[in-house]
Amino acid sequence: MKKFRYSLATVGVFALATFALAARVGEPAPDFTSVDNNGKQQKLSDYRGKYVVLEWHNQGCPYTKKHYESGNMQRLQKDWTAKGVIWLTVISSAPGTQGFVTPAQENEYLQKMNAVPTAVLMDSGGTLGHLYAAKTTPHMYIIDPRGNLIYNGAIDDHPTSDGSDIPKSKNYVSAGLTEALGGKAITEAATRPYGCSVKYKD
Repeated sequence: MKKFRYSLATVGVFALATFALAARVGEPAPDFTSVDNNGKQQKLSDYRGKYVVLEWHNQGCPYTKKHYESGNMQRLQKDWTAKGVIWLTVISSAPGTQGFVTPAQENEYLQKMNAVPTAVLMDSGGTLGHLYAAKTTPHMYIIDPRGNLIYNGAIDDHPTSDGSDIPKSKNYVSAGLTEALGGKAITEAATRPYGCSVKYKD
């Protein structure tokens, strides 16, 4: 499948992810145990019975900045966790790469940005990222209460780093959660993620 590229003068070129799934929509989401920003173990299986959102994150990525500096990602987190959705932000940047942070640095960032995920999973070894074949930051997934993956892809339909695009964008995560919580199948359950490549150690 073709790859599309968007160039950004200050940070170089970021490839739109190839559409390859380790976790396929409609199949059980891979279970995992990961340590969060507060040193607590987070197990996907502990959230059985709830909807779970996975959000791949990189503070330095302009596509991530688009959604955090505008407040868009924080609004999504607040709106959906208030409805009982579990929101897990995942950082898979390896030490020495863009987006790598210590738990203390991440907690400082969360406070500064008024971000309110349920937890941030510190995945510097890339185990969780590879398990889900996360390609970009952001890359979004939705898991249903039965533990099945029901959405995999982009946050919205405007693959740019320009925050002014947000008001005119279709947010796939909100649309999917709205349909799912309403007892409907997600209309667009698989889309092409966009953003910076996940900075894995290998």
